[in-house]
Amino acid sequence: MMDIRYANERGHANLGWLNTHHTFSFASYYDPRNMGFESLRVINDDRIIAGAGFGTHPHDNMEIVTYVLEGELAHKDSMGNGSTIKPGDVQRMSAGTGITHSEYNNSQSEGLHLLQIWFLPEKRNIKPSYEQKTFSKEDKLGKLKLVVSKNGLDGSVSINQDVNMYAGILENASQSFSHTLKKGRKAWVHVARGKVSLNDENLSAGDGVAVDGGTTLNFTEGKQAEVIIFDMAPLK
Repeated sequence: MMDIRYANERGHANLGWLNTHHTFSFASYYDPRNMGFESLRVINDDRIIAGAGFGTHPHDNMEIVTYVLEGELAHKDSMGNGSTIKPGDVQRMSAGTGITHSEYNNSQSEGLHLLQIWFLPEKRNIKPSYEQKTFSKEDKLGKLKLVVSKNGLDGSVSINQDVNMYAGILENASQSFSHTLKKGRKAWVHVARGKVSLNDENLSAGDGVAVDGGTTLNFTEGKQAEVIIFDMAPLK
C-alpha cells in the first residue's frame, strides 16, 4: 500500500530569512494526523537566504541528519566540530544526553537549500557524536546509494536507529531504479527535487509517500529528480 502526502499539504512558514516546509508537525505547525512516520519525526525542507541561519540552540535524544541540496551550510557544535556541509555531504549528529549547535549560510550572495531530518533514537541518553561523509553524484546517478544505516554498512553514515536511508538521482527517462521493501518494514519516500514516477504515480519535489512492507518501489520517468528512501523497522 502507498499513501501519498503531496507537497502542498505540508506545513509552511516564511520568516523572511527562512522559508520552510514541514512534512510532519514542527514548531508552530501542528497536525495530529502527521506527527511523524515510525521513527522518522521531522523532514524540514529549508531555504535560507545569504548570510542568515540558526543561532546556537540545544538538542537532546534525537538523531539529526542534514542533507544539503544547494549552497553550503556552516556548522559548529559543543562537541568541538566545525564543518562546511555541501551538496553530496551527509551529516549525522546523535544529540544523546545533550548538545548545542549553530547552522549558517555564510555566503553573502547565494541561497541555501537543505533537508533537516530527525529520527527518534533507538537508545536514549547516549554520548553525543558526529559523523559526516561525502557521496558523489556518480554514486547516486541512475541508482540508489545507501547513505545512512544503523551499523554504517557499505561506507554509509551510522545512526542510532534501525533505518536505512538511500538517495538516488534520475535525470531523465532513460534511467530507473527499484527498491524492494521487506515484509515487516516500513518506508517513507521523499522527492527532494524534480519529478519522478513511483509505481506509475507521478510525483514532484516535496511529495512524500508512506509504504508498507512487501512492496517493490519502481522509480521511472525522472526529470532532474533526486529521491530519498527511508527504509525502517516499525517503531516499538
